Amino acid sequence: MNHPVRLCLVLHNHQPVGNFNGVIEQAFNESYLPFLEVLEDYPAIKVTLHTSGPLLQWMIQNQSSYVRRVASLVAAGRIEVLGGPIYESILTMLPSRDRIGQIHAYTDLLQDTFGTEVAGMWVPERVWESSLTTDIVRAGIRYTLLDDYHFLAAGWASNSLAGSFITEDDGNVLRVFSGCERLRYLIPFADVNETIEFARQTALSQPDAVLVCGDDGEKFGTWPDTHHHVYHQGWLRRFFDALTANQDWLQTCTLAEAANQVPPRGKVYLPDCSYREMTEWALPAKQQVAHHSVVSEFHDHPHWQRLQQFVRAGNWRNFKSRYTEANEMYSRMMQVSRKLDDAGRCCGDVDLLSKIEDHLYRGQCNCAYWHGAFGGIYLPHLRNAIYSELIAADNKLDYLEHGHGHWVEATSDDYNFDLKTEVRLANDQLVLYAAPADGGMIYELDVRAARHNLLATMQRRFEAYHEKIAGHGSHTDGQLGKAESIHDRIVFKQQGLDQRLQYDTYPRKSFLDHFYDNDVSLNAITTGEAMERGDFVAAPFEARLRRAANKVQLQMSRDGNAWGVPFRITKALTIQAGSSTIEVAYLIEGLPQDRTFHLGLEWNFAGLPAGADDRFYYNSSGQRLGQLGSSLDLHDQDQIGLIDCWLGVDINLHFDRPTSLWSFPIETVSQSEAGFELVHQSVSVQPHWWISGDREGKWSMQMQIQIAKRHQPQAVTHNIIQAAMGNFSHLVH
Repeated sequence: MNHPVRLCLVLHNHQPVGNFNGVIEQAFNESYLPFLEVLEDYPAIKVTLHTSGPLLQWMIQNQSSYVRRVASLVAAGRIEVLGGPIYESILTMLPSRDRIGQIHAYTDLLQDTFGTEVAGMWVPERVWESSLTTDIVRAGIRYTLLDDYHFLAAGWASNSLAGSFITEDDGNVLRVFSGCERLRYLIPFADVNETIEFARQTALSQPDAVLVCGDDGEKFGTWPDTHHHVYHQGWLRRFFDALTANQDWLQTCTLAEAANQVPPRGKVYLPDCSYREMTEWALPAKQQVAHHSVVSEFHDHPHWQRLQQFVRAGNWRNFKSRYTEANEMYSRMMQVSRKLDDAGRCCGDVDLLSKIEDHLYRGQCNCAYWHGAFGGIYLPHLRNAIYSELIAADNKLDYLEHGHGHWVEATSDDYNFDLKTEVRLANDQLVLYAAPADGGMIYELDVRAARHNLLATMQRRFEAYHEKIAGHGSHTDGQLGKAESIHDRIVFKQQGLDQRLQYDTYPRKSFLDHFYDNDVSLNAITTGEAMERGDFVAAPFEARLRRAANKVQLQMSRDGNAWGVPFRITKALTIQAGSSTIEVAYLIEGLPQDRTFHLGLEWNFAGLPAGADDRFYYNSSGQRLGQLGSSLDLHDQDQIGLIDCWLGVDINLHFDRPTSLWSFPIETVSQSEAGFELVHQSVSVQPHWWISGDREGKWSMQMQIQIAKRHQPQAVTHNIIQAAMGNFSHLVH
């Protein structure tokens, strides 16, 4: 053949910060190690390898022999290692200083580990904006790869993309290779000959073609059914055999070799984009359904091949709009980043600043910030890991400001970038964020000692794939045992998921005020059938901060109504220096004496898994009331506790008025690469009273929420119970 084609196989191996060790071990044994073992047997095959920072650190600690074997292939010129942000962050969500810092940090780690130059990088999730060019170049990177979808969105013709291009921003020039979506779907799912034939046709139509296939390494063994297909059935060896047999015209090479041997095809300016599937996932759920409908309707149209290039979907940044929880993590991350930047100007402790920076960078790992064919934001352990790192960084930053002593402060700002004012109450034990304009809710509650956000909850929302669940019941499409792309699978990991679809009309946060029918049942509350009779949830409250020498208070008030009857709610949160107790007070004014109102106060707690004997409720006597996944309907209670012995967190709620109590789990039906599944997100605790006004038309209540980090949490002792039953001070006047 007169025009040989170069094939760049780019593997992206990644495990996120906070993933379970067993999951990483499984991926290592099913994907990373067996791929390397096959590759070692084929000296003519070259690949480009990107191993994300969290995974490489795990390998260095747990699988050092694998790292040495990769290093030997790097030295032999058979593997090129790619850099990028060390903790696999979506670059567009980072400030410029963190983009450059993360890339530098990973380049240093790769050079120390493999002793090689790092000239190229992997762009996490291929999320691209033109402004990234300058920061990438300033970080010392010369080339990267994106999908052909980016180039098609820029208007380039599909038959001209087999190679690299130059892009530029503010005079900074970067080389970008075009990855081939068609190859992503052929490898490793189609017959080997289809890939070879595709390469042959490309060689005939595009002289000096460079075909780039950049995709997840987990598809070679960890994705469902692929290990049997790729290794036991021999797909990978057949593929490498075919590449070796055709190397006279089909040559595997690294991106570095392609960059040195083949000139760029021209200059291009790419739009804000990602790979095609990601842009679809970024759409609002109902628009995803509409988009899929349009694509399906026109897929067989005779002009579709010409039209599809001009059909666009969404922007990655809108995950922060789709999921307020993603925006909350992002906003918290940005606050930590800014505090660290300020601290760097006045603190000379380079070692401490470096540790804070590493926590921040780990808290920027992308997986928990979005959702598509993977669990992403719906996986509690990933959200918890992000908050753990951000809280750890914040703890150290507050140490720089306040030292080791007891302290307390109250500040207000637009903390979540919505043009509304939020309030931060903080001391040396807790950090609490409240949103007066959104029902006066608490939307973050950090336990510093546990590095845990008790309000890393998840609102249940409609997702586009819920239509598949509702339409299929619990029926599984496809052939079990057949390797196919995760984008094509419909697999149910549990029965009856179509009966578990449920949606919330408000965020599952805390300090929320409900008014219900007097005879409403727990079942109506848990299923969402209960009618909201008041107008306080998600409505704006007026806010006032009160500060004293050793305590701060947020007081919020709203004139509203229930069943059309007007009255005023004033509620307050107080924390003291050195204390892990939140004091809560309610005063309702203007209530009629001759009418009863059913008031429910909602509190949600996240990161407390269900279905484990060491995570349970207990009462004032220390008696266990059931696992945290159970539902409770109690009466005449003055206290309830929730304990997670593994996390070591003990939450005790004590009321000065006997109350009825509802408690139940919040679960989502979400999607992962293995199929659809039910995921425990949080537990909802709702004390509720039937109230009416006294002679002055008032009703009041006080409660304490004591949060303890227990080194030996199994001991729910009498002293713990007594500590939660201390005297109250009157907080609302």
